[in-house]
Amino acid sequence: MPPPEGKLRQRKPAASPVVDEATVSTDQPGNREEVVWGKTPNGEVFRVPTTHDVITTLLNPNYPKSDFDLLNLGLLGLQIVLYLLLSRRTAQIFFFLYFVFWRAAYDAGLGWVLTKQSKKKWIVREVQRLGWLDATLHPKMREWIKQQLVGKMGKDYSFDDLPVEYNSWLLFRQAVDVILVNDFLSYCMFAFSCIRVPEDLSFAMHFMRWAGGVALIGFNLWVKTEAHNVVKDYGWYWGDCFFQRGNLIFDGVFELAPHPMYSVGYAGYYGLSLISGSYAVLFVSLAAHAAQFGFLVFFENPHIERFYGKRKAIAKRTPIPVRTHHAVASTSSLSSAKQMVDPIPEPELSTPAATEGETATETELETEVEEHDFIAGRAKRFSKHQVNLSIDSTASSNGDLPQIKPRNMVSPPPHAQRIRPVSQHDLLNKYFRRDAVVLRNVDLLRATDAMLVLLVIYGLAFFLVPSLSPQGSLLLHFGHALVWCFIHYIGLGLLLRAQSANKFLVRHYLKNYHYQPNDGGESAILEAFTNWKTIYNLSMCMTYVTCIGVAWKAYLFPSDWAVGNGLLRHTIGLLLIGLHIWATMESYEVLGIFGWFFGDFFMEEFPSHLEYTGIYRYLNNPEAMGGAAYFGLALISGSKLVLSLAVVRHLANWWFLSNVEHPHMRKLYGDTLRKDAGFVKVMKSVASKNVKILESRAGRHAPELKRVAREVIGTFDKVYEEAADAVEEFLAKSAPRISEVVQETKIMLQQSREKLVITRVADDLSSYDTEKYRISVVPSSTTGKSSFHLGEPIKIRWQAPHKHSRKDWIGLYRVGANKSKSVTKTSSLGMWMPVHDEEWDGDIPLGLEKAPSPHIDAEKGRVTFKGNSLPWLVGHYEVRYHHDGKYNVMSLDGPIQIYVDTPEEPLTFESVRETLMHVVPLCLDSDPSLIPVSCKIPTTPVADQNFEAPLHSSKLDDDRDPDDFSFWSESQAKRICVAIQQIFGVEYAQEVVVADANLTSLANRILTSKQILASASPAVLS
Repeated sequence: MPPPEGKLRQRKPAASPVVDEATVSTDQPGNREEVVWGKTPNGEVFRVPTTHDVITTLLNPNYPKSDFDLLNLGLLGLQIVLYLLLSRRTAQIFFFLYFVFWRAAYDAGLGWVLTKQSKKKWIVREVQRLGWLDATLHPKMREWIKQQLVGKMGKDYSFDDLPVEYNSWLLFRQAVDVILVNDFLSYCMFAFSCIRVPEDLSFAMHFMRWAGGVALIGFNLWVKTEAHNVVKDYGWYWGDCFFQRGNLIFDGVFELAPHPMYSVGYAGYYGLSLISGSYAVLFVSLAAHAAQFGFLVFFENPHIERFYGKRKAIAKRTPIPVRTHHAVASTSSLSSAKQMVDPIPEPELSTPAATEGETATETELETEVEEHDFIAGRAKRFSKHQVNLSIDSTASSNGDLPQIKPRNMVSPPPHAQRIRPVSQHDLLNKYFRRDAVVLRNVDLLRATDAMLVLLVIYGLAFFLVPSLSPQGSLLLHFGHALVWCFIHYIGLGLLLRAQSANKFLVRHYLKNYHYQPNDGGESAILEAFTNWKTIYNLSMCMTYVTCIGVAWKAYLFPSDWAVGNGLLRHTIGLLLIGLHIWATMESYEVLGIFGWFFGDFFMEEFPSHLEYTGIYRYLNNPEAMGGAAYFGLALISGSKLVLSLAVVRHLANWWFLSNVEHPHMRKLYGDTLRKDAGFVKVMKSVASKNVKILESRAGRHAPELKRVAREVIGTFDKVYEEAADAVEEFLAKSAPRISEVVQETKIMLQQSREKLVITRVADDLSSYDTEKYRISVVPSSTTGKSSFHLGEPIKIRWQAPHKHSRKDWIGLYRVGANKSKSVTKTSSLGMWMPVHDEEWDGDIPLGLEKAPSPHIDAEKGRVTFKGNSLPWLVGHYEVRYHHDGKYNVMSLDGPIQIYVDTPEEPLTFESVRETLMHVVPLCLDSDPSLIPVSCKIPTTPVADQNFEAPLHSSKLDDDRDPDDFSFWSESQAKRICVAIQQIFGVEYAQEVVVADANLTSLANRILTSKQILASASPAVLS
């Protein structure tokens, strides 16, 4: 039997604004009367009468019995009779099914009903709608209910004087008693029918089994009794779903274990399992206990969160107080600690786990945070960490990247330049940044995460790959080497080409990871390049290792070196391997570490000129010789598979050079690239001399030979030119078409999301006059027309007949998404509002046929789209009025334009910050507790006309940056990301915005990103 306890109410028992208990003592000694006051949701205060527990009222003959009690006793007696009459096997089956029924009625039935009551007061609404307590509508029903309740209550109970919420709760209690008592007895009957005496057990074991079982049952009864003494009937029967009363104080048994009524309170199940000696009883007990935990997770905890939890803003910067390790600290030590802490920069890393999730609450399990230990006692160590920063981004939990002088940095306003005290939010973002936890937050472009995934895959392969024949094992190794060859040359080649074209890797790190906005973006470039180096080196090593593995599997040691060509193959193979090693070392000698890892794809500070020295004096692409080892291994192993792998590797390397490296070199170095290397020049010179010698010896046949040679060369040139022209023409013609296909694919994907809806239409439209339905958009207060800034609330006027359906709703759709004006066939994607919002439970109508009260049964009204119901993409939309929870369109209006204000080019810090001051409050629903203090209300459309946020708070804490803002949920951060992408063309992950949570930091970040991602054209920044 569940009391509504949980960790939330245990931690914050007085969080809800309820009426306090008042205890009045009379003058007579020993005569102490406790008076408890309750309050209904509409504010009515009443005196809570005394109630009695179910065991007393049900089994004590001195108490009158209601019809519910008689039904309960009848069902209990029927179970006992059936247990005595049925055979053992039949009783087991019957009571198992009977227990399943009552357990489902408890966990599923009561859970569903109580959830609706907790959210929308569904039980009370239904009692009011059906008129059960209304003397004019159903006098007999009201009289019968009164008889059921009055007989079970004391003298202080007055049915007529108490509110409907309390009487509905008493009526609900009667049904709960039937379920709980029958659930308990049916389980006992099932366990008794399964009792057996296990064989091959000693007397001591039997004694311990019975003693343990009895002890567990006794402990179960003690827990239930103590819990009831703490929460009383009010908590036992979920009274807080109906009304509020004195603060719940959870002590006693509630300090024994978390959720004792759902955890240790079911110890009796396992005690009875021990006594019965039946595995069937044990497994049924486990299933029933799991169902009870489901009740806790899906109803109890959300209900407690809803009523007793207090929302805690995400990214709220609360300064950590200075604390020394000693009780007495000198002024100088505190001063030095402050000097050490003050220079701490803004957060550099991404969102910590503490700020992840939809909405954090103060009632969640809190963690003791000892970051302030850094401030005084560990000042020296902290200072050391602050200066000696690691740039090894191959660690998943990257620390700060080194401070690099920015190339172009704007100056923030004076208020943003003041030193800000360190906060827990900043510290968490400094030391934690989307760290991989198991496989959560895994980023394959982060080297450590890529290695983690590889280790997991190889670890799984060890026991998932079955035993194979030698030929099967060879084919597996060949496929393994082939995969790594394609990853290294094709996969990383595409990644590098994207980096050359649009700085893909740098853009990825700017989007997903948080850096100091005042470092000019150097940290993102450095981390992207560092991770690229590790991934590239890993891939290169794996290509070599896997190729050697194939050769090893295919290699057969010659039995006689003197027979056949085995010795020759080994000799030539070793020479090719040596050539490979020499060419690779020579290439590295010339390229250096910068060129080896393609540094010119990432960094622009290095000089952009070429020097043809070393092996590059003779060859433009010595990488071709770098593949000689593959052919050497093919010769040594004598395997066609290794030879085919060498050919594939050579072709993949040719593709990499032709499509990745050469285009980037031409773009970067232009005409300074030479056409012919030294080796080619020498060969051409020798060929030219030989041609002259042949001409001199050919005599009179020389002109004919020249003509034939020119024709052959001309034929080849013509074929090459025609082929090149054909390819260029195809690419020129197909490029626009490919762009169109890509765009159309995006539109189709968007439309496919919208069309994921089962269109339901009504068949009773003939009884409704569609001419009486009207819908219109209230013009924007800023533009004076149906044109709204992104995030600005949209108000809709509606008019409908007096008897219109209570399930009517209004949706926003992209113009053109629905071809029909009479039926909507696409999803609103959450952009909809009920006409009568108070009569819906989320997206489920309560099913009321008429208004719950006459004053809201209107023929016209107004709904406001705001927050998540707004469209957050720029474009044109239309509004549609739908009938009876279906998709019949009764009226429509539009188009509505959603736009954004973009600052003029070139961008400046002031223009970017001014734009953010306008759009950030809109994304935060203009909530005064979230928006920056520096935002001026006159420039911000307000979501609620009754709300006026202060221009500046006179009580603002001096330590708070006026540009700071916070969030109730990460969806608000996602809105800011979407707005920034549409205004500035820069994409960020929501964790980055949460980590910044400051207008100045965000403006600097946008400017830095625009600077880094700018193409070779003139800079867009001032």
